[in-house]
Amino acid sequence: MSGPPDSSDASPPQPAASVRVLLIEDDDGDAFLVRDLLERSNGNFLLTRVANLADALLAARTPFDCALLDPGLPDAVGVDALPAILEVSPALAVVVLTGYDNQASGAQALGLGAQDYLTKSSVTEETLTRSLRYAMARRRGEEATRRLREAELMRAENARLERGLLARPIVHNSGLHWATRYQPGGRRALLGGDFFDAIELVDGTVRLVVGDVSGHGPDEAALGVAMRVAWRALVLADQPPDITIPALQRVLEAERQSEEVFVTLCDIQLDAGLVHCEIAVAGHPSPLLLADGDVMELPVDVRGPVLGVFDDAKWPANHVDLGQQWTLIVFTDGIIEGRSEEAGERLETTGLARLALRSMGRAGDLESMADRLIAGAEAANGEPLFDDVALLLLSTARRWAH
Repeated sequence: MSGPPDSSDASPPQPAASVRVLLIEDDDGDAFLVRDLLERSNGNFLLTRVANLADALLAARTPFDCALLDPGLPDAVGVDALPAILEVSPALAVVVLTGYDNQASGAQALGLGAQDYLTKSSVTEETLTRSLRYAMARRRGEEATRRLREAELMRAENARLERGLLARPIVHNSGLHWATRYQPGGRRALLGGDFFDAIELVDGTVRLVVGDVSGHGPDEAALGVAMRVAWRALVLADQPPDITIPALQRVLEAERQSEEVFVTLCDIQLDAGLVHCEIAVAGHPSPLLLADGDVMELPVDVRGPVLGVFDDAKWPANHVDLGQQWTLIVFTDGIIEGRSEEAGERLETTGLARLALRSMGRAGDLESMADRLIAGAEAANGEPLFDDVALLLLSTARRWAH
């Protein structure tokens, strides 16, 4: 039979962390009163006193949880000291402790950033400690709200930036449906180096591209935008793929920050009847073709190298018959580099093909199809995908017509 627990094995109770209070008070008697009230409260307050604004500004540069401010300082007028202190220590919770029972001055202090105000004639041990603790809680709430607002503003700014940098396909053919997605890798908020675009030309042919700049960061993002804009300019100037891709390599060589940076891309040209295409691949994954209830990699017999490595490289075109009703999924490798359902194995194009078949039966439109592909890849990976993902879906299938 076991006996009572041995108290020597129990961890000793941990003392509560001290509340660091900065008292800004020039009157010795009032300072003694505040110290006495806090000591009698058993609230574990650690008090530091200064007698003027100049010393307060110096002291406030070190961490304090809260401050008690007398507005009648010798080197400040009224509550003018408050904004100066908060400028030095914006997160400091401040309670104004005034000798005057004046609601107007109290309201002024609250308007300038104080969390509360007390009058010396009526302050008690209970009201003082309660005011300090409430002030700290309110300041924490205000700080959390401020950070949330900043995060929301940052997200909105990032969204505006992405809308400005990401292309919107120029496709007018009512029989051709499209959807695009871009998702930064990991938990980054901004664009990476992946890019996409699609343009319908005057003769009815359609050109599209999906590319991926190696690496992550603002330089790669800027290079991705430069590559996409250069591609669009060349296509609008009626330059064919065998001119466009070598020209993009020259743009890459001129704009990249390091010779180690390279670009993969897939350039596709659809004929005006939308039943055949010419595809040129520069070290990029093959797109997926969904047709007749099945999915396959678009056949690419001849591939070219990544851009930025070989000066005399060639990127030959591959002719592919698409049929009448088809859906193309063109993507960057960020969506296939995560793990698959089989632990430790990459999703690869075959895994994405399985996702595409499942999504095809459940998605009501191409937009939800794109969302399901990314969500399915993340679910298989068990966490956000590390690399950036760009998707361009293009289809003549009547099921997407609305």
